[in-house]
Amino acid sequence: MEGLMDRPARTPGGHRRRADARWAVWLALAFAGVTTVLDWASGGLTVARADLWALLAVAVFAVLRPPRVTAGGRWLTVRSPVRVRRVRTDALAGVWRDGRIATRLLLWDAYGHRVTLDLGVLIADPLLWHELDTGARRSLEAGTLRHGTEVLRLLGRELDDTATRGILGASGLE
Repeated sequence: MEGLMDRPARTPGGHRRRADARWAVWLALAFAGVTTVLDWASGGLTVARADLWALLAVAVFAVLRPPRVTAGGRWLTVRSPVRVRRVRTDALAGVWRDGRIATRLLLWDAYGHRVTLDLGVLIADPLLWHELDTGARRSLEAGTLRHGTEVLRLLGRELDDTATRGILGASGLE
């Protein structure tokens, strides 16, 4: 069993995560620039206050930076600036879909570990969805998956439809 957990991680190489990270950098730099210029224009800029604006810009970046999602060896990991969460996909106990506008997927394994991830990550990387779907099928066969089979089925259909529309749109057939 440990051999499965040691398999190297597969990190999604989607352009969306890099674009979101660039956006977070630009917003943090803009925040630092605007606050420093406004403080300087008011005549109150000191070294300590400039350090404060830089520290707050780092905090803005940390909040806006998208989490990193990796999968491999029957597990899925979400790394945020604050914590790292991991679930065993072959021992899922429940799957829930949360939100109407910014939809998230909540995964809970039989060992009590929980992960929340944005559905855009699965849309951007079909291989990550494949890892999750394969693990969920194993969980269903093992009898640990008690909640969320319908959510996974509908999500799979939705992701397939999105991929099909993208392929048809790229080929000019839509």
